[in-house]
Amino acid sequence: MRTEVRTASAPASMAVGMAGVPEGTEIELDFRLEAVMEGVLVTGEARTALAAECSRCLDPLTEEVEADFQELFQYPSEDEPSGRQGADEVDSEGEDEDYYLEGDLIDLEPVVRDAVVLALPSSPLCQDDCPGLCVDCGVRLADAEPGHGHGERVDPRWEALRKLGEEPGDR
Repeated sequence: MRTEVRTASAPASMAVGMAGVPEGTEIELDFRLEAVMEGVLVTGEARTALAAECSRCLDPLTEEVEADFQELFQYPSEDEPSGRQGADEVDSEGEDEDYYLEGDLIDLEPVVRDAVVLALPSSPLCQDDCPGLCVDCGVRLADAEPGHGHGERVDPRWEALRKLGEEPGDR
């Protein structure tokens, strides 16, 4: 068993919706390697900074994101010494992708990328009670004066009905 703390740079493909890890951002990896019968079990945590926009007010924000991961890297079979047999195929249960040792090397990038992307918020918020933007003028409601409004708005399709109610006359 061996424990490692390493840093790496984020690849370009770590984003979802309104949040992502900018390319080149440092990712801190804290992981443990364990030799098991089938291969090497890698268990760890990735920590990095994300850049996002609030899904309500569109203000930029940065946060730290943590993602746990655990993956088994299998020993190569004796038939295929490179260890790449079936590495791109889906396993027999059709659920998980298999990872293989490549000689003495372990490629953690796809495992870390998947874990971090799944940990990214799909609707990031600058604060839990963010009021968002005014639908009429687009001003950020958190910065607007109290009672911000634009008067009574009536749907123009109802205007003819409103005029009927205002006209004096026979009903």
